[in-house]
Amino acid sequence: HGRTSNMTQSKPEEGRVHCQYRNKCWLGCPFGGYFSTQASTLPAAVKTGNLTLRPFSIVKEILFDKDKKRATGVEIIDAETNETYVFKSKIIFVNASALNSAWVLMNSATDVWDGGLGSSSGELGHNVMDHHFRVGASADVEGFDDKYTYGRRPSGFYVPRFRNWGSDKRDYLRGFGYQGGASRSGWSKDIAELGIGAGLKDAITEPGPWTIGMTAFGEILPYHENKVYLNKKVTDKWGLPVLAMDVEIKENELKMRKDMQQDAIEMFEAAGLKNVQGWDADYAPGMGIHEMGTARMGRDPKSSVLNAHNQVWDAPNVFVTDGAAMTSASCVNPSLTYMALTARAADFAVEELKRGNL
Repeated sequence: HGRTSNMTQSKPEEGRVHCQYRNKCWLGCPFGGYFSTQASTLPAAVKTGNLTLRPFSIVKEILFDKDKKRATGVEIIDAETNETYVFKSKIIFVNASALNSAWVLMNSATDVWDGGLGSSSGELGHNVMDHHFRVGASADVEGFDDKYTYGRRPSGFYVPRFRNWGSDKRDYLRGFGYQGGASRSGWSKDIAELGIGAGLKDAITEPGPWTIGMTAFGEILPYHENKVYLNKKVTDKWGLPVLAMDVEIKENELKMRKDMQQDAIEMFEAAGLKNVQGWDADYAPGMGIHEMGTARMGRDPKSSVLNAHNQVWDAPNVFVTDGAAMTSASCVNPSLTYMALTARAADFAVEELKRGNL
């Protein structure tokens, strides 16, 4: 799992080579050994000759023609010069991450809708979700003093969701999975001893004990009252309203967290590990950095911001395909789902352009 799906054959025509075993995964892999925007899709887009990258550009609003009911482009502020520019486009994809995508929509077409573009259903900015975590267990692992780590596998282990699954029923909805890993401490374990001489030298040549830990990631339900909105009384350095947040975890998640800790303890104890300790470091929405739900998809324009193709109901040539589109959070890392939604919506948009519908 994780970032270990690496290429086994080089693709020189794409400027990518197979995994070099250099432990650069966490840097985004400069060799292009696994998929990333920088190694795969961005270079491919540059090669088409149809891509212009313009960093330091702050989108102020999506421009909207209320007679044609279509977006016409975007207005941006140059973050370095403070100059404004307008870029025209037949279609617009909004992928600013869930909270900022909501901000862009809420700050657009306010002369038509007080709540901004896509707000006609009353759902824009609502249903904010994340993954609540920072709870789990740790333990000591005995019996492997003759073992050490070799190689550079950049990932740990994963325990899929098993609560509220099949015949298992809990007093809360949905469930959680675990992400974890085991390691053996190195020379730094002895720094606190402040030893000197031969004793210290001998100590730092011996690896320390094996320890293991895992953290649970749980689903947050899409509560309508969990919302973000524009605070027009407070502006940033560019004079734009800031995003206010009113989001909390509720009883369902608090009940879930008890199992998230206790199940981890039980698994480690059943495995024969020692000094098993459960922990809960407290969690606040946003810490999971998996924000979702502010512009939910749906089948009814009265209860959703986007349709089944990720088009804004109020402006069908505007697509939102990041976490804002999600209607539920599950408990797994969501980025691959965003990518799939984006590829699907982009394909649909191309066909609609060809048909003249956009």
